[in-house]
Amino acid sequence: MAPDRKDGEQDGAEQAGLRVGLVLGAGGVQGGAWLTGALQALASGTGWDPASAEYVVGTSAGSMIAALLVSGVPPWFMVAHSAGERFEGLTDAQGRPAASADRSAGAVFRLHRGIPRPGPGSWGLMASALTQPSRRSLSGVACGALPVGLVSTEPLKETVRRVASARWPSSPHLWIVACDYANGRRTVFGRPDAPPAELADAVAASCAIPGFYRPVDIAGRRYVDGGLWSTSNLDVLGREEPDVVICLNPTSTLHPARAWSMGDRLAEAMRSNAGRMLGREARRLRQSGIPVVIVQPTREDLAVMGPNLMSRRNRHQVIETAMRTVAEQLDDPVHAEVLARLPPGAPEKIRRPAGPPTGWPAQLGGPWGRAALT
Repeated sequence: MAPDRKDGEQDGAEQAGLRVGLVLGAGGVQGGAWLTGALQALASGTGWDPASAEYVVGTSAGSMIAALLVSGVPPWFMVAHSAGERFEGLTDAQGRPAASADRSAGAVFRLHRGIPRPGPGSWGLMASALTQPSRRSLSGVACGALPVGLVSTEPLKETVRRVASARWPSSPHLWIVACDYANGRRTVFGRPDAPPAELADAVAASCAIPGFYRPVDIAGRRYVDGGLWSTSNLDVLGREEPDVVICLNPTSTLHPARAWSMGDRLAEAMRSNAGRMLGREARRLRQSGIPVVIVQPTREDLAVMGPNLMSRRNRHQVIETAMRTVAEQLDDPVHAEVLARLPPGAPEKIRRPAGPPTGWPAQLGGPWGRAALT
């Protein structure tokens, strides 16, 4: 349900000038599906266009969804595409039929063409973790010790290139988080202090789980999953001092399920660690006076997602479940005051436009075009 917007309740200019930070966390294939449903619930429930946020931060699966969103793919389109709709007559940024795009946001697993290299993937990452003790040391050693991943990131890059008509979107501030494979340091692509990168490469790097995906080469260095540093990376917005931050984080929860199997226990340990990290990051922002809205999977979401976040199973069911559970969370009075400040978005960004898909490009903008008539 959208927050009440009474006449005179807010100054229109102030509302339009609200500086919003949107943070989309890591979570694998299942987390990307949850984010898709969560964004649709956020847009339809508030009437706000998530792509209009001044800052959009994406980590791992969140980087893919962030790239699609900022490149002009509204949440309602992501949901419909996942469900199998074909959108006859609609083409992407490369002029290909939109219906031919992968329906799992690039979650197509094929082997990298090359000779596998045995042994630890990154001695430097292991050494850095051991010589600079921190909360990330254990994961750093483990990820460095794993062999270089064998799964290609090309399907991830292809998904981004189908909607991104430029090397990097000019607006808003889109920040994609990855980690340097040689030392584990966080790199936020899109910021002035990061190496220049093509959006497709940055997203692939942010998604490159050590030991699973092949690391991604950017500007002479190799990069891997930004979740190695934090599954949320909410704190990168601290210096920007936005008016409001909304964080959708698939890898943490306030409703842990009972863990029976070893897989369930490992997943619960990961979620607990992600939740503690997210809590610390949120406290820093709140202590500086920035309101933070955090939305996480519920027990119902977790039951559908399962412990294996890289599974393609139940992907659309995860989306549909998140649309309902996130809508319920957004109705919580604790979020109402903050969400009521969000400015209304263009109708076509919030809900499906009327008429056939061939008439949408003029309304949606972004990567979309019309197929040539023959």
